[in-house]
Amino acid sequence: MRAAIDPPGRYPDPAVVALDPRFAKLVLPLAAVERLAGGCRWAEGPVWFGDGRYLLWSDVPNDRIMRWDEVTGEAHVWRPASGYANGNTRDRQGRLVTCEHQGRRVSRTEHDGRITVLADRYRGRRLNSPNDVVVRSDGSIWFTDPPFGIVGYYQGEKAEQELPAAIYRIDPHSGELALMCDTVDGPNGLAFSPDEKQLYVIESRSRPRNVLVFDVAADGRRLGARRVLFDAGEGTPDGLRVDVEGNLWCGWGMGTPELDGVRVHSPRGEPLGRIALPERCANLCFGGRHRNRLFMASCTSIYSLFVNTQGVAGA
Repeated sequence: MRAAIDPPGRYPDPAVVALDPRFAKLVLPLAAVERLAGGCRWAEGPVWFGDGRYLLWSDVPNDRIMRWDEVTGEAHVWRPASGYANGNTRDRQGRLVTCEHQGRRVSRTEHDGRITVLADRYRGRRLNSPNDVVVRSDGSIWFTDPPFGIVGYYQGEKAEQELPAAIYRIDPHSGELALMCDTVDGPNGLAFSPDEKQLYVIESRSRPRNVLVFDVAADGRRLGARRVLFDAGEGTPDGLRVDVEGNLWCGWGMGTPELDGVRVHSPRGEPLGRIALPERCANLCFGGRHRNRLFMASCTSIYSLFVNTQGVAGA
């Protein structure tokens, strides 16, 4: 697959829509949405590797991880059998951490290519289908575990649910798996605030769907009570990332074409703007040399947009 399937359009891009005057300082008038790659069935879990100048992402139903190269502009299959990988991130040593539906596990790809299983059971019971994952600055790995990958054979393999949907933490030293919360209805995307004092989690099975916020204890090992930061109304948020000013950039869609794309909210949950895409956006990440390029995994395609802010370092 070649790069620049669709070159940038006109400036300013009419697909970048302000819902609040504060959005103007977050976007660039001379940047437009670009389509970088296509040919997927359900693109998810983008993660940027700045040391190699490439993007990895999951194509869940096709059971593969894809790679787009910033230098050559080409995309190709990077891992042809991924265990129906979904969410991806990097740990503090630069290793790939992946949520796998088929193995019902969280794995780590070592620098030499070996795969290490980090978690697949809690108290003797199999996890459901780990969905999205983030790594805190202390090295702890946090992930959501809804049953989406075991309800059928499209994004995994049908199986019995052994545990409630939950949020977990993997200790960076002992490797111990700890249950953080099991009261979220369909926990999906998650991200920490820049100071890591809050954890945002998308509740994707509530009606309306909610973006929740939890206070994180000073020791980074416990969560406070959940609060609704905002509800999505008719929209369907999925994955999210946070910029250095604490704004939430959320993959969005479903319902009508007007909902498809990315929604940006302030740290208080106020809607600031949207990026309209021709497909629902499942997940996203910041990358590029200065972490100012937004990569958006959207159903069949990968899109990008240079913005006037930066993603949180290490997120």
